[in-house]
Amino acid sequence: LNASVVLDLSGISKAPVAQVPASATSEAAMDASSKETQAQIVQMTQFILNEAKDKAEEIDTKALQEFSIEKLKIVNMTKEKIQQDYARKAKQIETQAAIARSTAINRSRLEKIKTRQDMLTQLAADSKDTLAAQLRDEAKMKSFITKLIVQGLLMLLEDQVEVRCRASDDALVSQCLDAASKEYTKVIQQETGATRMVRLSLDQKVKLAPAPTSAKPGPSCLGGVVLACQNGSITIDNTIDSRLGLVMEQAKPVIRQLLFTK
Repeated sequence: LNASVVLDLSGISKAPVAQVPASATSEAAMDASSKETQAQIVQMTQFILNEAKDKAEEIDTKALQEFSIEKLKIVNMTKEKIQQDYARKAKQIETQAAIARSTAINRSRLEKIKTRQDMLTQLAADSKDTLAAQLRDEAKMKSFITKLIVQGLLMLLEDQVEVRCRASDDALVSQCLDAASKEYTKVIQQETGATRMVRLSLDQKVKLAPAPTSAKPGPSCLGGVVLACQNGSITIDNTIDSRLGLVMEQAKPVIRQLLFTK
């Protein structure tokens, strides 16, 4: 058995060895190198893609943050603008309401003043009508004119005085001159003890306006007299219109208290 094995082994050792072509080895080496290169390329590509993805995510995150900040700025600016517009419009409405309220108050006040003035004017007109009706009595008119002349003389204290009246009252006033002069002297005597005379004359050049009539509008006079001296440089207006206006002015507080409670 050992001899046969030895023979077999020797036969094997003497068997021819197969030879591998050089080109096949080179191709195998190139295939291995190509696979390795391809693997490296894939690895590098994957790395680049991952880097690009990370960078893209970073850019997206930063863009989102910047967008959120910018949006917040815009929202705050818009909110502030809306608040400012609202405040401005509210102020305008408040101002307009205050102006309207003030205008209404002023209008009401002016209407009240006008109504009161109209009532005072009507009261003065009614008083004129009442006076005119009462002074149609010649005796009352003569007494009234005489007192008006005496009052004017006591204010002037002159020696020569002209008396002006309506043309229609010439005759009546002429009848009052002597009585007025005597009454003036009497009053001066009683008050001062002195004797003072006055010379009265009727002014024929200057006449007062005629009595008021609805058919003839214009300047009018209810009656009374105007006393003048020193060539007309000094005058005392003692017409009924002047006296009534003075009385109305002095009585306005009382009239207002009686007529206008509020």
